[in-house]
Amino acid sequence: MTTAAVELKDWEPVIVAFCCNWCSYAGADLAGTSRIQYPPNVRIIRVNCTGRVDPDFVLDALDQGADGVLVSGCHPGDCHYTSGNLKMRARWALLETAIEGAGISPDRVRLQWASASEGQRFADGVKELTEKVRKAGPFRRKWT
Repeated sequence: MTTAAVELKDWEPVIVAFCCNWCSYAGADLAGTSRIQYPPNVRIIRVNCTGRVDPDFVLDALDQGADGVLVSGCHPGDCHYTSGNLKMRARWALLETAIEGAGISPDRVRLQWASASEGQRFADGVKELTEKVRKAGPFRRKWT
């Protein structure tokens, strides 16, 4: 077996998750306290609102070594800042276009809505993204 094959066999994806303080971060906490199983690959960054997540944050996370990025926030209409998640949803459409234009698989990013009471939904989103990224393999930056 080659060195590259051994390294790939032992490889686990790193997922960076930007979670809304009011809903998704609390949902992630609920998943943990409820002992809902999800991959330990996720590194959570708590943000006040997904409306504060600049698309550059997603690209920077990939640039700095993440294999996938999750953005998780309040359900549309339930934002504690009125319309932050709607701003994120609009930015996401532009971000998806930019990602595809850069040659990055859209399977490496995910936008989801999960409230504070939806620990299972949060965990399911992490599981789904981790599996997609695992199938895609390690992310190799294509820009300089």
